[in-house]
Amino acid sequence: MNTEIRQILEQLHSGALSVDEALLALKKAPFADIGYAKVDLHRKLRQGAAEVVYGAGKTVEQMAGILETMTENGQDRVLITRLDPEKAAALAERFPLRFDPTARIAALGEAPEPDGIGYIVVATGGTSDVPVAEEAAQTAEFLGSRVVRLYDVGVAGLHRVLSHLDELMGASVVVAIAGMEGALASVLGGLVDCPVIAVPTSVGYGASFHGVSALLSMLNSCASGVSVVNIDNGFGAGFLANRINHMRPREGVGAP
Repeated sequence: MNTEIRQILEQLHSGALSVDEALLALKKAPFADIGYAKVDLHRKLRQGAAEVVYGAGKTVEQMAGILETMTENGQDRVLITRLDPEKAAALAERFPLRFDPTARIAALGEAPEPDGIGYIVVATGGTSDVPVAEEAAQTAEFLGSRVVRLYDVGVAGLHRVLSHLDELMGASVVVAIAGMEGALASVLGGLVDCPVIAVPTSVGYGASFHGVSALLSMLNSCASGVSVVNIDNGFGAGFLANRINHMRPREGVGAP
């Protein structure tokens, strides 16, 4: 990998490549194959954020190997999602991790100072939705966004939402997290002029079908500007919200 990068830099120095062409070439740089995983070392260069480790289903040794590969290649900030406390404790003996059992997220390295175009509101219908909300909020914060949390503002007490109109209307993105019938996303979508990312949760009684009811309600929202991620996918919502919160005009290779 270092040889290929050196060749690119030499071509840049000689004038054979422009700065934008060199950047594009670096974005196509290889990964590290460690047998059970192919660690994408240049995802941050391509996508603006480094690879995030999905902890569920991985052994402690597998995650340790991935973390070692990333840190040895200069990645000093790593996020691990869906991590259980036992595995987190084992990894913390080898790496300086910070683990949040509510969000089931472990972080290596500190979150940067927020540098988005604004802030993200993460709102939940109820307190039972907080674990998914914290996964979203902490993901966005780790990636460099400021997050305002509005928890337990579901439509069963609509006045709770209306008491936070200033925070909602000033947001660059709103993440609406709810189970049951998932109505919160439509309500918030009808109040704000920014994108709303709806997250259905598996919270609810039998006919909620472990989040399918909320998912279908959100997909059928009559409010414009509402998009939907998968059931309980707080990480996906937080990642997308952060990306929207960092959108700026751009120029470069491929621009018309």
